[in-house]
Amino acid sequence: MPLAGPSSPPAGADIGKPTILHLGDPIVHDLEFYSRLQSQFEFIKPSLSDLQRPTFIKHLRERTWGNFSAIMRPFWNTGGEMGKWDSEIIELLPKTVKVYASAGAGYDWVDTHALAKHGILYCNARGASTEAVSDTALFYIISVFRNMTISQLSARSLNPNTFNEAHFDLPLTSHNPRNHNLGIIGLGDIGFAIAKKVHVALGMKILYNDIERKALSQEQQVDAVFYPNLEEMLGQSDCVLVATPFSGQTLITASLLEKFKPGSRLVNIARGSLVDENALADALDRGHLSGAGLDVHANEPHVNERLANNWKVGMTSHTGGGALETWIQFEKLAMENVERVLTGREALTGVNGHLIKRAENDAVLVNGHSDHDEAHNTGNQSPSPIAQVNGDHQPGSHRSDIFDPRQHSNGISGDAGVSITQQLDGNMHRPTGIMGGV
Repeated sequence: MPLAGPSSPPAGADIGKPTILHLGDPIVHDLEFYSRLQSQFEFIKPSLSDLQRPTFIKHLRERTWGNFSAIMRPFWNTGGEMGKWDSEIIELLPKTVKVYASAGAGYDWVDTHALAKHGILYCNARGASTEAVSDTALFYIISVFRNMTISQLSARSLNPNTFNEAHFDLPLTSHNPRNHNLGIIGLGDIGFAIAKKVHVALGMKILYNDIERKALSQEQQVDAVFYPNLEEMLGQSDCVLVATPFSGQTLITASLLEKFKPGSRLVNIARGSLVDENALADALDRGHLSGAGLDVHANEPHVNERLANNWKVGMTSHTGGGALETWIQFEKLAMENVERVLTGREALTGVNGHLIKRAENDAVLVNGHSDHDEAHNTGNQSPSPIAQVNGDHQPGSHRSDIFDPRQHSNGISGDAGVSITQQLDGNMHRPTGIMGGV
């Protein structure tokens, strides 16, 4: 879709309406809503070339786009050409900016603390991808219990011997998920959606670890058992599902993998950087884990070669949330959040409201007044949007909103002249006899 839009007004122009800096593709789904926004706000749509990091920074420094009040990125595949939103960019934003609403649920690419320091609320699109990501998790859970990746690749090999070996041998190491324990790391929106589906459809027992225990009424919906100690939960889980956001450091390390129940499985639909991929490959090689399902990867769009060559590992290209319905909701939430904040109402999916409040309190302690109040609460400005910490997302709690699609293509091929045993003893890894018996 084209990125071109109306030409930008001159810097400092008095346009009479708050201005929204629209990054990326134009609105295509809810044009009626967008028309309503256009009646309330002015829009600036930088070109694709203007979004390249050096040029983008130059425009911010020179105030090319004036004193805009909001930033809106309604789609994930475009609008992020400038790369990570760190202090280099955030320090250059006008003091008039109050909200940045973006597609995508994950926000490891934006420094929400730096935004909060400047009184800017960041809104993600959590909830938009919940259905799609939870379906993907269900797919992978079934796959790792039933050795579906090996079965699929064996069929695609076009080798009758490979096909027959999978046909006869895989049932000996495959299991039904029913009555097995699923340990969920992070029972947020998506984690809980997965728990509900797995509980009803697969009859699995739900264990979970999170910083805070959920309400008893929520636990009872899926008969969930809370484990305050992560290592203890890992030792009881037949499959571990990672559904927590990246907090800046690897979670599933080599030492933590040692705590997994022997023969268990790992599914990651959160962030690839949460898992030490080489340590995971080691655990699979020695049979400590029997399988893994990965929708996300640590160095996207590049995939770990060892894991890609291991037939016990199912992989997709970070498409867990990639459904048209997700895209429609991304667009809608970005528009709704911008409109609500600029009209003085509470945002729907604010992420760092508690950090803004903390920054304001710190400023009061130091200066006796809030710098944010001076910069953002003048004239007819809306009050600081503090009540954005909604649902179960309290300061420091796990989040499970993790869609961040990027493009990657990884072909699958098999050697029709080589048996599955030979392939797995060479570049692959033999499935028979080491799949675990959990």
